[in-house]
Amino acid sequence: MEDPTQFPAAVRELVPDDASWAKLEQFAQMLQAEGELRGLIGPRELPRLWSRHLINSLAISGFIPDGARVGDVGSGAGFPGIVLAIARPHVDVTLIETMERRCDWLNHVIETLTPPNVTVLRGRAEEYDGAQEFAFVTARAVAALDKLLRWTWPLVAEDGAILAMKGGKAAEEIDAAQKVLRKFKVAARLHEVPSPLDGSTTNIVEVRRRFT
Repeated sequence: MEDPTQFPAAVRELVPDDASWAKLEQFAQMLQAEGELRGLIGPRELPRLWSRHLINSLAISGFIPDGARVGDVGSGAGFPGIVLAIARPHVDVTLIETMERRCDWLNHVIETLTPPNVTVLRGRAEEYDGAQEFAFVTARAVAALDKLLRWTWPLVAEDGAILAMKGGKAAEEIDAAQKVLRKFKVAARLHEVPSPLDGSTTNIVEVRRRFT
């Protein structure tokens, strides 16, 4: 198991204070205790829970300003939505998840950690078209970019963006999504964010109407 007490200072600086770091550690402990039993995370993932999931999820934080309203689609175990809510107490996070058992887990985490800036909606992203609007829509390992755009772009505010966390084929996904990008009259940009823990790269595809 990775030991957060041995992490470099740059990792701790990803969260604003000791109280937030303590909540992140508690979330990690909850995942270690219940994640595999609840079918949220595989046993092979537990030894690298911090580097693979928690620190990875924090890569998205730098794109989101305080005061923003964020919709996290397909929140699952809480990546990146719960992590973002803990690390950014002045960002309002709505977790959108279809599966009841995962919603039960997310509500359990919220009740245990009591972050006041996060709520859960059960359902598909498409069901909230016209009912919800966000400055940023986040997603991690949900669907290929073209499908993700179709499902989530209607939830994005006028000057907002999608922030999709992607694997090594992010550039290829952007190429494959050109037709959908043109349909919505939006553009995509790939960002490679290095981890302060191990130097690994997180790929984030940002989609918005215009880049400055």
